[in-house]
Amino acid sequence: MKKLLIALLLVPLGLALFLFWLAFFSSRPPLTTDPATLAGDGSTLDYCDLPPLDGSGKMAVDIPKGNTPGCGYSHFPLPILAQCTEPLPEGADDIRGLWIGVEGGYKGHVERVEQCGSRTVVTTSGIIHDYGPNRTAGLNTDDTEGSVLFTIGESEYCMRTSASMIWRDEVLDFHIFGWGPVVVRRYMDGEQLVWEYVDGSTTHMDRICTLPETHRVPAPRGKRYALFN
Repeated sequence: MKKLLIALLLVPLGLALFLFWLAFFSSRPPLTTDPATLAGDGSTLDYCDLPPLDGSGKMAVDIPKGNTPGCGYSHFPLPILAQCTEPLPEGADDIRGLWIGVEGGYKGHVERVEQCGSRTVVTTSGIIHDYGPNRTAGLNTDDTEGSVLFTIGESEYCMRTSASMIWRDEVLDFHIFGWGPVVVRRYMDGEQLVWEYVDGSTTHMDRICTLPETHRVPAPRGKRYALFN
């Protein structure tokens, strides 16, 4: 009986430690975002001037995958899919553009949504989530949550994330790990983009044409506990 009780305690503890290591210490995927895209300044663009998706340019699969550098980009980058003009698939709505939260859970939240073919990229708050066919990596996003939990010396540690973005009847569902439950939903409601988040909040967003200056450099996120300093 004693051995059974010890096993019942150690197994969950071991699993928890493994998941913590996987989330914060496992190696990150290679950064495949085009360096020129990360270096460029996405705050200078007019996001109401959207290119036609008429198939005249590159296809989604021709462009390297975008992912988050470290725990977040240092400034708002250029669009990942700027050269892509592949038409959207059946069942997808056009939610491209720059959006700001005006009502609900996250007023003031700003995000950029790119689409091309079956590929969708959401850039916001220091992170780049890119799902769909690409030239350099898998379909699912493979990034970080962007919120730094702790630091060790000069190194920041934030939780890794992976998700798919699947269109169903003009609703974009984010499935955790690509196969798990839906944790985020985005869809149009009239002229507004609605963002339902895993914490239970619902945010209504309006379209804007230029990035607010306060969002050019993302604000640091997370508790940032300093360990072994």
